[in-house]
Amino acid sequence: MAAILVVDDEREIADLVEVYLSNEGFQVFKYYSGTEALKCVEREHLDLAVLDVMLPDVDGFVICRKIREKHHFPILMLTAKEEEIDKITGLTLGADDYITKPFRPLELVARVKAQLRRATKYNSNMAEEETNGDCLVVSGIRMNRSTHECWLNERQLSLTPTEFEILWVLCESRGQVVSSDELFRRVWGEKYFVSNNNTIMVHIRHLREKMKDSTEHPRYIRTVWGVGYKING
Repeated sequence: MAAILVVDDEREIADLVEVYLSNEGFQVFKYYSGTEALKCVEREHLDLAVLDVMLPDVDGFVICRKIREKHHFPILMLTAKEEEIDKITGLTLGADDYITKPFRPLELVARVKAQLRRATKYNSNMAEEETNGDCLVVSGIRMNRSTHECWLNERQLSLTPTEFEILWVLCESRGQVVSSDELFRRVWGEKYFVSNNNTIMVHIRHLREKMKDSTEHPRYIRTVWGVGYKING
C-alpha cells in the first residue's frame, strides 16, 4: 500500500483528494499547512507527494526542494490554471508532474497511479540490475542504473529519477534523435492527458544546468528543432 502525502490549505480540495486516494487503497497523510507536511516528510516513509503551490506558511516549492534534498519519490504539483510559471518552477525544482486547478479527481488519481507505476518500474529495474552492473558511458557521461549514479567527466551529478531516466534514454539512443513523445513513452511508460512537450523541455533545461551545458552551443544534449533531442558524440 503506497503512502501518499497530500498538502493543500483549501480543506475541501485536500479532503476530496484524500477520499479518492483512500478509495483506491492508498495510505494518505493529509495536511493543510506546509510546516506540518515537512514534519511528515521527516517522520514517515512516503511513496509520493501531492503538493499545492500556494500555502499560507511554507509554499509547495519549498517543500519540493526540501524533499529533493533527501528523497527521490515522485512529486506532483497542484498549480493555478493561469500560472504557467508555477509549472515550470516546480519541474525545475525536481517535481515529476503537475496538474492544474480546477481538476477532475479521477484525473489526479490516474496521474498518481502513472507516477507510482513509473517509480515501481524504476526501482524494480535497479534491483534487477544490481547483479548485471548495467552501465552506460557516452561522451564523458558515465551512468550506473544499479546505484542511480551519474558522472560527467568524473564530476558526480545529483539527478532526480526523472532526470536520470531521460538522460539514460538519450545516452542509450546515442546518435539517434529521440522525440518528446518517445521520451514520455520510455520514461513514464505511457502518453496521457495533454501535450507534455513543455514538461520535457523543462527537464532537459534542468539537466543542462546541472551538466553546465549550453543551449546555443551544446556539448552534450542537442535539440533537433521540430524533431526531438539527441546526445552529441
